[in-house]
Amino acid sequence: MVLERETGLESSRVADALREDIMLGRREPGSRLIERDIAAELHVSRLPVREAIKALVAEGIVISTPRSWAVVREFSVQDLQDFAEVRSAVETLAFVLATQRTDDAGFARLEAIVDEEDAAAASGDAAASRAASAMFHITAVELAHNAMLSELAASLITRLRWLFGQHDELAEMTAAHREILAVMRRRDIETLKTMIPAHLAAGRASAEERLRARQGDAR
Repeated sequence: MVLERETGLESSRVADALREDIMLGRREPGSRLIERDIAAELHVSRLPVREAIKALVAEGIVISTPRSWAVVREFSVQDLQDFAEVRSAVETLAFVLATQRTDDAGFARLEAIVDEEDAAAASGDAAASRAASAMFHITAVELAHNAMLSELAASLITRLRWLFGQHDELAEMTAAHREILAVMRRRDIETLKTMIPAHLAAGRASAEERLRARQGDAR
Protein backbone atom coordinates (compact mmCIF):
# COMPACT_ATOMS: atom_id res chain seq x y z
CA MET A 1 0.00 0.00 0.00
CA VAL A 2 2.83 2.41 0.87
CA LEU A 3 4.59 1.51 -2.39
CA GLU A 4 1.42 2.15 -4.38
CA ARG A 5 0.97 5.53 -2.69
CA GLU A 6 4.60 6.50 -3.39
CA THR A 7 4.25 5.43 -7.03
CA GLY A 8 1.09 7.47 -7.31
CA LEU A 9 2.80 10.55 -5.92
CA GLU A 10 5.75 10.09 -8.24
CA SER A 11 3.53 9.58 -11.28
CA SER A 12 1.65 12.79 -10.43
CA ARG A 13 4.93 14.66 -10.16
CA VAL A 14 6.13 13.26 -13.47
CA ALA A 15 2.81 14.09 -15.15
CA ASP A 16 3.02 17.65 -13.82
CA ALA A 17 6.56 18.04 -15.18
CA LEU A 18 5.71 16.62 -18.60
CA ARG A 19 2.51 18.66 -18.83
CA GLU A 20 4.40 21.85 -18.03
CA ASP A 21 7.05 21.02 -20.63
CA ILE A 22 4.35 20.52 -23.25
CA MET A 23 2.48 23.70 -22.27
CA LEU A 24 5.65 25.79 -22.45
CA GLY A 25 6.79 24.25 -25.72
CA ARG A 26 9.83 22.49 -24.30
CA ARG A 27 8.42 19.26 -25.71
CA GLU A 28 7.09 20.05 -29.15
CA PRO A 29 4.18 18.39 -31.00
CA GLY A 30 5.31 15.10 -32.48
CA SER A 31 8.25 14.68 -30.10
CA ARG A 32 8.68 11.24 -28.54
CA LEU A 33 8.24 10.54 -24.84
CA ILE A 34 10.79 7.81 -24.14
CA GLU A 35 10.22 6.22 -20.74
CA ARG A 36 13.83 5.41 -19.92
CA ASP A 37 15.04 8.90 -20.84
CA ILE A 38 12.34 10.64 -18.82
CA ALA A 39 12.97 8.31 -15.86
CA ALA A 40 16.67 9.17 -15.92
CA GLU A 41 15.95 12.89 -16.29
CA LEU A 42 13.51 12.99 -13.36
CA HIS A 43 15.33 10.41 -11.20
CA VAL A 44 12.42 7.96 -10.95
CA SER A 45 11.76 4.44 -12.09
CA ARG A 46 9.99 3.74 -15.38
CA LEU A 47 6.72 2.74 -13.68
CA PRO A 48 5.63 6.26 -12.59
CA VAL A 49 6.69 7.56 -16.01
CA ARG A 50 4.45 4.97 -17.66
CA GLU A 51 1.55 5.95 -15.40
CA ALA A 52 2.16 9.66 -16.05
CA ILE A 53 2.07 9.12 -19.79
CA LYS A 54 -1.23 7.27 -19.45
CA ALA A 55 -2.64 10.24 -17.55
CA LEU A 56 -1.56 12.65 -20.28
CA VAL A 57 -3.08 10.38 -22.92
CA ALA A 58 -6.36 10.60 -21.00
CA GLU A 59 -6.03 14.40 -20.94
CA GLY A 60 -5.69 14.40 -24.72
CA ILE A 61 -2.24 15.96 -25.15
CA VAL A 62 -0.25 12.76 -25.70
CA ILE A 63 -0.90 9.92 -28.13
CA SER A 64 0.16 6.36 -27.42
CA THR A 65 -0.03 3.56 -29.98
CA PRO A 66 0.78 -0.16 -29.53
CA ARG A 67 4.41 -1.11 -30.17
CA SER A 68 5.42 2.51 -30.63
CA TRP A 69 6.62 5.49 -28.60
CA ALA A 70 4.15 7.84 -27.01
CA VAL A 71 4.33 11.24 -28.67
CA VAL A 72 3.15 14.75 -27.89
CA ARG A 73 -0.07 15.23 -29.80
CA GLU A 74 -0.04 17.27 -32.99
CA PHE A 75 -3.33 19.15 -33.12
CA SER A 76 -4.99 20.03 -36.39
CA VAL A 77 -6.98 23.12 -37.30
CA GLN A 78 -10.08 20.90 -37.20
CA ASP A 79 -9.21 19.87 -33.63
CA LEU A 80 -8.96 23.52 -32.71
CA GLN A 81 -12.31 24.33 -34.32
CA ASP A 82 -14.00 21.40 -32.58
CA PHE A 83 -12.64 22.46 -29.19
CA ALA A 84 -13.60 26.07 -29.85
CA GLU A 85 -17.23 25.13 -30.39
CA VAL A 86 -17.35 23.22 -27.12
CA ARG A 87 -15.41 25.90 -25.26
CA SER A 88 -17.73 28.66 -26.40
CA ALA A 89 -20.79 26.85 -25.04
CA VAL A 90 -19.15 25.80 -21.76
CA GLU A 91 -17.45 29.09 -20.93
CA THR A 92 -20.35 31.32 -21.90
CA LEU A 93 -22.51 29.38 -19.47
CA ALA A 94 -19.75 29.50 -16.83
CA PHE A 95 -19.37 33.27 -17.04
CA VAL A 96 -23.13 33.81 -16.98
CA LEU A 97 -23.59 31.60 -13.91
CA ALA A 98 -20.57 33.15 -12.19
CA THR A 99 -22.01 36.61 -12.77
CA GLN A 100 -25.35 35.56 -11.33
CA ARG A 101 -24.00 33.64 -8.35
CA THR A 102 -20.74 35.17 -7.17
CA ASP A 103 -20.29 37.93 -4.59
CA ASP A 104 -17.83 40.77 -4.10
CA ALA A 105 -15.21 38.33 -2.85
CA GLY A 106 -15.50 36.37 -6.08
CA PHE A 107 -15.12 39.49 -8.18
CA ALA A 108 -12.10 40.43 -6.07
CA ARG A 109 -10.51 37.06 -6.88
CA LEU A 110 -10.96 37.71 -10.58
CA GLU A 111 -9.59 41.24 -10.26
CA ALA A 112 -6.48 39.98 -8.44
CA ILE A 113 -5.88 37.50 -11.27
CA VAL A 114 -6.20 40.23 -13.92
CA ASP A 115 -3.80 42.42 -11.93
CA GLU A 116 -1.32 39.55 -11.86
CA GLU A 117 -1.80 38.99 -15.60
CA ASP A 118 -1.27 42.71 -16.25
CA ALA A 119 1.89 42.91 -14.14
CA ALA A 120 3.37 39.84 -15.83
CA ALA A 121 2.59 41.22 -19.28
CA ALA A 122 4.15 44.58 -18.39
CA SER A 123 7.34 42.88 -17.22
CA GLY A 124 7.54 40.71 -20.34
CA ASP A 125 6.91 37.46 -18.47
CA ALA A 126 4.79 35.79 -21.14
CA ALA A 127 4.53 32.44 -19.34
CA ALA A 128 3.20 34.03 -16.13
CA SER A 129 0.80 36.24 -18.07
CA ARG A 130 -0.58 33.28 -20.00
CA ALA A 131 -0.92 31.26 -16.78
CA ALA A 132 -2.91 34.10 -15.17
CA SER A 133 -5.01 34.41 -18.31
CA ALA A 134 -5.92 30.73 -18.09
CA MET A 135 -6.63 31.10 -14.37
CA PHE A 136 -9.13 33.89 -15.10
CA HIS A 137 -11.22 31.45 -17.13
CA ILE A 138 -10.72 28.57 -14.69
CA THR A 139 -11.83 30.75 -11.78
CA ALA A 140 -14.97 31.79 -13.64
CA VAL A 141 -15.90 28.10 -13.87
CA GLU A 142 -15.30 27.69 -10.13
CA LEU A 143 -17.44 30.74 -9.33
CA ALA A 144 -20.31 29.31 -11.38
CA HIS A 145 -20.84 26.81 -8.52
CA ASN A 146 -22.05 24.04 -10.80
CA ALA A 147 -20.45 20.67 -10.12
CA MET A 148 -21.30 19.15 -13.51
CA LEU A 149 -19.97 22.18 -15.35
CA SER A 150 -16.75 22.01 -13.32
CA GLU A 151 -16.38 18.32 -14.12
CA LEU A 152 -16.86 18.95 -17.84
CA ALA A 153 -14.41 21.84 -17.85
CA ALA A 154 -11.82 19.78 -15.94
CA SER A 155 -11.92 17.11 -18.65
CA LEU A 156 -11.02 19.72 -21.27
CA ILE A 157 -8.74 22.12 -19.43
CA THR A 158 -5.34 20.71 -20.44
CA ARG A 159 -6.17 20.61 -24.14
CA LEU A 160 -7.76 24.03 -24.01
CA ARG A 161 -4.75 25.56 -22.25
CA TRP A 162 -2.47 24.07 -24.88
CA LEU A 163 -4.55 25.09 -27.88
CA PHE A 164 -5.61 28.55 -26.78
CA GLY A 165 -3.14 29.56 -24.10
CA GLN A 166 -0.07 30.34 -26.18
CA HIS A 167 -1.16 33.80 -27.27
CA ASP A 168 1.33 36.61 -27.72
CA GLU A 169 -1.20 39.45 -27.39
CA LEU A 170 -0.56 39.78 -23.66
CA ALA A 171 -1.69 43.37 -23.12
CA GLU A 172 -4.73 42.93 -25.36
CA MET A 173 -5.81 39.81 -23.47
CA THR A 174 -5.47 41.58 -20.13
CA ALA A 175 -7.57 44.49 -21.39
CA ALA A 176 -10.25 42.10 -22.64
CA HIS A 177 -10.40 40.38 -19.24
CA ARG A 178 -10.76 43.72 -17.45
CA GLU A 179 -13.66 44.59 -19.73
CA ILE A 180 -15.31 41.23 -19.08
CA LEU A 181 -14.91 41.70 -15.33
CA ALA A 182 -16.47 45.18 -15.54
CA VAL A 183 -19.50 43.72 -17.30
CA MET A 184 -19.74 40.95 -14.70
CA ARG A 185 -19.69 43.49 -11.87
CA ARG A 186 -22.63 45.27 -13.52
CA ARG A 187 -24.45 41.91 -13.70
CA ASP A 188 -25.06 42.64 -17.38
CA ILE A 189 -25.94 39.13 -18.52
CA GLU A 190 -27.11 40.02 -22.02
CA THR A 191 -23.88 41.84 -22.87
CA LEU A 192 -21.88 38.96 -21.41
CA LYS A 193 -23.70 36.45 -23.63
CA THR A 194 -22.31 38.17 -26.71
CA MET A 195 -19.00 39.29 -25.21
CA ILE A 196 -17.70 35.86 -24.19
CA PRO A 197 -18.24 34.14 -27.57
CA ALA A 198 -16.62 37.12 -29.32
CA HIS A 199 -13.66 37.02 -26.92
CA LEU A 200 -13.18 33.30 -27.48
CA ALA A 201 -13.60 33.64 -31.26
CA ALA A 202 -10.76 36.16 -31.33
CA GLY A 203 -8.57 33.73 -29.40
CA ARG A 204 -9.52 30.94 -31.77
CA ALA A 205 -8.58 32.99 -34.83
CA SER A 206 -5.20 33.81 -33.32
CA ALA A 207 -4.62 30.17 -32.37
CA GLU A 208 -5.51 29.00 -35.87
CA GLU A 209 -3.04 31.47 -37.36
CA ARG A 210 -0.26 30.23 -35.09
CA LEU A 211 -1.08 26.59 -35.80
CA ARG A 212 -1.05 27.11 -39.55
CA ALA A 213 2.25 28.97 -39.26
CA ARG A 214 3.81 26.08 -37.30
CA GLN A 215 2.54 23.56 -39.82
CA GLY A 216 3.96 25.66 -42.64
CA ASP A 217 7.34 25.85 -40.91
CA ALA A 218 7.31 22.06 -40.41
CA ARG A 219 6.93 21.58 -44.13
